[in-house]
Amino acid sequence: MKIVGIIPARYASTRFPGKPLCLIGNRTMIRRVYDQAMQCSLLDKVLVATDDQRIFDHVADFGEVVMTGEHHQSGTDRCLEAATLLSKEQPLDDHDVIINIQGDEPFIQPEQIETLARLFSLPETNIGTLARKIQPKEDIHNENMVKVAFDQRGMALYFSRWPIPFYRGKPMSVWANEYTYYHHLGLYGYRLGTLKKLAGLPQSSLEKAESLEQLRWLQNGYRIQVAITSLYSPGIDTPDDLKKILPDSL
Repeated sequence: MKIVGIIPARYASTRFPGKPLCLIGNRTMIRRVYDQAMQCSLLDKVLVATDDQRIFDHVADFGEVVMTGEHHQSGTDRCLEAATLLSKEQPLDDHDVIINIQGDEPFIQPEQIETLARLFSLPETNIGTLARKIQPKEDIHNENMVKVAFDQRGMALYFSRWPIPFYRGKPMSVWANEYTYYHHLGLYGYRLGTLKKLAGLPQSSLEKAESLEQLRWLQNGYRIQVAITSLYSPGIDTPDDLKKILPDSL
């Protein structure tokens, strides 16, 4: 079984244009993500998938990169095209694993990727992702902190921007003290055969309501295995996000 890490990278971000090429210290964001992923011993290959010539030329100076189309609506779709292009040179089997590594998490830990990759030692795992315990002091009502609930086997039951479960009979201000909530981290792994099927699914009603792509998969009957990690690497959505983390990170 091969495990390939693919890092989707777009230049045309609405909230942070050119984000992959922004400098963080002496390295660009995309270079930092790539370097961190390369430290994961379980990955057989790491490559960047982009639709922008500037990003392509930059990554080509230090690593592997493929040019993908501009039409993709999600990183999942871009990962599939990158995997298809890679397969032309190095054949991949439908049981091989694609890890979708977010291109805007420059401080992702190799151990996080390894935790996710280990889920696929089980043949029944077709989609995997990560979650971490939300600390009581954190704002569980922040809609940008996606929550996940899962069963006793670690299979996802639902993802939501709202705290799940709703804790009946207690004021919302103390929910995080009464129940262990989990924050979904947007790192995904898929069997290549499953990824091919996911890319052909139309948007679902739950996905449209919450703007969460993984709900499309659940609504179509796919199971998502969740692994718990204590590690957390903040994503960078805006220039302000970058300013907030720089003093503590460099």
